[in-house]
Amino acid sequence: MEEAKGEEVTLFGFWSSPFVHRVIWALNIKKIKYKYVEEDLSNKSALLLEHNPVYKKVPVLVYNGIAIAESLIILEFIEETWKENSIMPQDPYEKAVARFWATAAGDGLWQFFITEGKEREEALTSVINNFELLEKELIGKNFFGGDRIGYFDISVGWISYGVPIFEEITEFKIITEQKFPLLHAWMEAFSNSELVRDTLPLREKLSERYRKVWEATMQKKN
Repeated sequence: MEEAKGEEVTLFGFWSSPFVHRVIWALNIKKIKYKYVEEDLSNKSALLLEHNPVYKKVPVLVYNGIAIAESLIILEFIEETWKENSIMPQDPYEKAVARFWATAAGDGLWQFFITEGKEREEALTSVINNFELLEKELIGKNFFGGDRIGYFDISVGWISYGVPIFEEITEFKIITEQKFPLLHAWMEAFSNSELVRDTLPLREKLSERYRKVWEATMQKKN
């Protein structure tokens, strides 16, 4: 890792947050050295609240004393601040597509995970529709960014390890190799890439956390 122009870079995060991992991946691609501060979300630090007084959430990136919140905004800040190893597409249309899917790719997925019956069916319809479109985006590519991981991949990267856990807990398979061969291959390539694999939370620990959320939600509904 390289020093960030001799200036201090600090990331406030939480181990299981997919939004925090977006920032970690971007900083790693840019080879930026940074300090990581793990937050206790049940007892948030005074520094986190000071740096993000509006949403009071992670991630927060502090660059030379200036705080930036919200993962996608942080990604764009990183891209503009450190030009080398670009993560954004250069083509304006491809850039617009990447920005769109950064927010739309997971539509319905959380609802699928925490609902039942008709609500889950409606959420699943939305998820399948989005995944069919994402499958088309991968035609002729190893990653959404082409031959290497970029902004698009970073933004939707949580799908690669989050969906298998959702599937395991709900006992419902969404992404199969038969139905979504390109998306399935991307999940394997992304989560096992040198950039990503050592940054991911332990699967058992993350699965346990999500299972507790799912069980608590189901109990409330019953």
